[in-house]
Amino acid sequence: MKKFVLALAGAALAMSVSSNALAAGKTIAVSWKTFQEERWKTDEAAIKAVVEAAGDKYISTDAQGSAQKQAADIEGLIAQKVDVFLVVAFDSDAILPSIEKISNAGIKSIAYDVQFEDPNALYVTFDNVGVGRAMAKTMLEKGKSEGNFAFIKGDKGDPNATFLFTGITEVLKENMDAGKIKNVCETFTDGWKPDNAQKNMEQCLTANDNKVDAVISENDGMAGGVVAALEAQGLAGTVPVTGQDGDKAALNRVALGTQLVSVWKDSRVLGKVAGEAAVALANGAAMDSLPGVSKFNSGKKGVEMNSILLEPNPITRDNLNEVIDAGWISKDEACAGVKAGTVPACG
Repeated sequence: MKKFVLALAGAALAMSVSSNALAAGKTIAVSWKTFQEERWKTDEAAIKAVVEAAGDKYISTDAQGSAQKQAADIEGLIAQKVDVFLVVAFDSDAILPSIEKISNAGIKSIAYDVQFEDPNALYVTFDNVGVGRAMAKTMLEKGKSEGNFAFIKGDKGDPNATFLFTGITEVLKENMDAGKIKNVCETFTDGWKPDNAQKNMEQCLTANDNKVDAVISENDGMAGGVVAALEAQGLAGTVPVTGQDGDKAALNRVALGTQLVSVWKDSRVLGKVAGEAAVALANGAAMDSLPGVSKFNSGKKGVEMNSILLEPNPITRDNLNEVIDAGWISKDEACAGVKAGTVPACG
């Protein structure tokens, strides 16, 4: 039902954008924190398609993983007199002075996928606490429900790392309190980088004499680093690993059995919804009037924001066909190297 409501919301927003076609000619700017991760190119294509279909102009910058560069990028974009900003913050606190400058310039802003806490901004993302819940729930049901658990968290400057961990621990709490699950490693990972995650996992394995039964990795890129560390010790495929984003390499690992789950957040849908919201805002729509908007105040500072939260979908070997059928990944890509008859979607 929730997905159906979101679909209706997207359709209604598209109609709103269409009705404002005569007001075309606005400029929508995106400040990306980095283009290192595979998924952002997919998001950008979806946003750009909506913006250009409305007759508006799309421009963007890449902060390349630097809060300082992102601040400079935003200064430059403000000077170009854009109408709406979408900002994927590298550091959600460091970005706040830049967001204030955007507001002071009379420009509307959207916190895209990564929250920064500003009451004047619209927050558009998947339900990241829900993503964490989905990872942990899948681990308990299809992976391990007890033993030594390692937690490879994202960058400490990104609130998504905390949102995810909130959902993860909410689901695992009962087993942790009962002593069934032991937290033997818990670490943030600078920049969400796979190589940093691999180092964290290597240190975890060394500290625990390789006695790690399960790994909760907060995204697919880091899961790749985790699996590499496990492979070096002959443990890949025996220690279940979580992830999220639906990266192609991760979905192949799911099929191969070296990654338990990738929580799929179809960034084509997220980008489309955000693009439609940006065009509507550029044409004068009030944030609280947009379809699907609700109030959100679960950030670390408790700032209330208008938000649009979409529902994620955990992908395992059992439902791998869903990403293939949706055209997110080809069967050949998903099933590369998979032994015949081991995965339903691969035949």
